[in-house]
Amino acid sequence: MTTPNGGDLLVRTLRSLGVDTVFGIVSVHNLPLVEAVDRDLRFVPVRHEATAVSAADAYGRARGGIGCALTSTGTGAGNAAGSLIEALSAGTAVLHITGQIDSAHLGRGRGFIHETKDQLGMLRAVSKHAATVTSAEQAGEVLRTAAVQALAAPAGPASVEWPIDLQYAAQDLGPDTLPAPPAAPRAAEAELERAAELLAAARRPLVWAGGGATHAGDEVAALLEQINAGLLTSNSGRGTVPEDQHRVIGNFAMSPAGRAVLAEADLLLTLGTHFRSNETGDYSLRLPATHLQIDIDEAALGRVYPAGTALHGDTAETLAALAPRVARRRAELGVTADAAWTERVRAAREEARAALYDSIGPQAAVCDAIRDALAGRGVVARDVTIASSSWGNRLLPVLDPRDNVFPRGGGIGQGLGMGIGAALARPQQPAVVMAGDGGLAVHLGELLTLAQEKPRLTVVVFNDGGYGVLRNMQDRYFDRRSGVDLATPDFAALARACGLPFARIADAADAAGTIRDAVDSDGPTLVEVDLASLGPMKTPFTPPVTIPGQ
Repeated sequence: MTTPNGGDLLVRTLRSLGVDTVFGIVSVHNLPLVEAVDRDLRFVPVRHEATAVSAADAYGRARGGIGCALTSTGTGAGNAAGSLIEALSAGTAVLHITGQIDSAHLGRGRGFIHETKDQLGMLRAVSKHAATVTSAEQAGEVLRTAAVQALAAPAGPASVEWPIDLQYAAQDLGPDTLPAPPAAPRAAEAELERAAELLAAARRPLVWAGGGATHAGDEVAALLEQINAGLLTSNSGRGTVPEDQHRVIGNFAMSPAGRAVLAEADLLLTLGTHFRSNETGDYSLRLPATHLQIDIDEAALGRVYPAGTALHGDTAETLAALAPRVARRRAELGVTADAAWTERVRAAREEARAALYDSIGPQAAVCDAIRDALAGRGVVARDVTIASSSWGNRLLPVLDPRDNVFPRGGGIGQGLGMGIGAALARPQQPAVVMAGDGGLAVHLGELLTLAQEKPRLTVVVFNDGGYGVLRNMQDRYFDRRSGVDLATPDFAALARACGLPFARIADAADAAGTIRDAVDSDGPTLVEVDLASLGPMKTPFTPPVTIPGQ
């Protein structure tokens, strides 16, 4: 038997994490790691390091765990930075392993191939946790600690730089289990009692679920039933409770219907949501005067909106602790469900969806086609594009939070890589990517990864010949366009060159059959939605950002 090296150690660590697929680019500075993963697990050779992290990120989201990306040193590690920022923004667990030059030359500034100044400092800036392997003896501890840090709530990317000589060195594989994660904080008893009193007395309550609530679906659903509440969500919190339920208004807080029901509510409980600017109209959205907040991140409590009652703790554990207290107080007060509020929540849900559905015009047929073809059985990965931002993030029903993959940090071009990662995470289920032609062009080379790996992934590209979101902003607020009208490939020829099946939707009547056939196939398909032929949305979409002076 050969002596185990760093690659064997990495494989052992990944197996303890339940990871069977790794995304990356092979390099002289990570070759032992790639060789071991390719031999014992599955290595997916993407075409850009940013995609390696995006795919690993979505792999973890789709499985409810962690993903792993391998990149090279210096430029390769730098290429990964944008996608690490996304994982940090979204709070998703990624184990990012990057190479490093030989330890004997590290930090000397000699211009050793792939060397960069303070790579660890760069990684610290874009990761939740970053560390350097400094000896073969402690490599296992560094890897296992990084994995635990990535997974510990609030989750995020953990980066490890590993000098190439120490990758090749003989390794002590150590334990095949991870250290215990740090204990979650527990909400104070006084705050629990105060929250229970307020929740029990509320007659028109709403709950707002963010990304920090997605693991607490049962507890959230039980609370909604217990206090007769409606549920709003952020984009990150979609699917916490399946969106086909009548209590779920969804990601519509900024809609007229959402604003109206917020104005009528007498209490709002927010769960693990950070009130992003684009989901609150740059913080102009008004919340009910009685605001309770639960978050595992103490810094988030009251950071954007004042919280009269702030509970520092894990969402699931805190709601479980609240349930018997609320039941006791409601019994003491003799509170019963208000049928009028139940109906008001239902009406707000229907009104928000109907208004958005009407506003998207012919694109509604594409929305219906994706919904019907997937039937709640797969991931919809959405890049930042008009179709995603206007209706994909709201109308397509999310029944499981693991199906909801979107760049929460707002970076364009990550959708295709995320779709590849999510599809390979759950190979028995179909997956769909929604992207614009501008976003797809950012990492167009990943169509070759798609052709090579052949996941069951339908890529729906909405082609409007450029950056439609910014074009709409410029048309609305300025007297000329700048940088938004782009050359667009012949997607049929591009698919043919990559060896991918291709279809086009140019009329609303084409949508259902085209999408259904693509989703039902056993491999990838590129579907172009020709927006010029399909026809415009009734209401041009502009992003919810403030333009000074407008």
